[in-house]
Amino acid sequence: MAVGAIVHGTPSDAHDEPVDSLYAETRDMRLLGFVLFLISDVVLFSAFIFAYLYLRNSVPQWPPLGADGKQLPRFDTLFAAVNSVVLFGSGATMHFALESWKHGAKKAFNAWMASTIILGSLFLAGQAYEYIHAKVTWAGSTIGASFFTLTGMHGFHVLVGVIYLIVLMGQANSGVYTKLKHFGLTAGTLYWHFVDVIWVALFTLFYLI
Repeated sequence: MAVGAIVHGTPSDAHDEPVDSLYAETRDMRLLGFVLFLISDVVLFSAFIFAYLYLRNSVPQWPPLGADGKQLPRFDTLFAAVNSVVLFGSGATMHFALESWKHGAKKAFNAWMASTIILGSLFLAGQAYEYIHAKVTWAGSTIGASFFTLTGMHGFHVLVGVIYLIVLMGQANSGVYTKLKHFGLTAGTLYWHFVDVIWVALFTLFYLI
């Protein structure tokens, strides 16, 4: 399939390592299944986002009033922006990790992969710090419930992604993948870019508008 050729290398790679037809077929099927999984995750986040937008538009002002009758404070945009740069930076390092593996640069791959894992962990630490110091609670207001539900769901995806990348790094160094047969690394990269894109939407919703 064409999509497999695009994701897994150029025709010139075939001179370095032959890819049997059975692997190519199963690789393309797994890629399709993984893309469908990501689409289902997009639907999940979209449902919560539209619910949040509905609740937001159902009140006369945003942020809404708290139990004491005063308007709730906005979230710390500057802190979230710095934390966002950390996450987006991890998307770049993940891209370089995959490209390094495709070109047989194992040391560079390990360095970029470790950087991605560290940056992802730092993002989670920043999110935990923000949760601790948040002026709203999950049960105390509409904005609090929406914020903790959506960002918490995203944070869970980042946590799963960090664990996934650790496993992939271990597999790569134990000989599971080769220059052409590395679907797991491709899937990990797609997943990590997915959490980046979702965060763009959440950052815009909660901190910019």
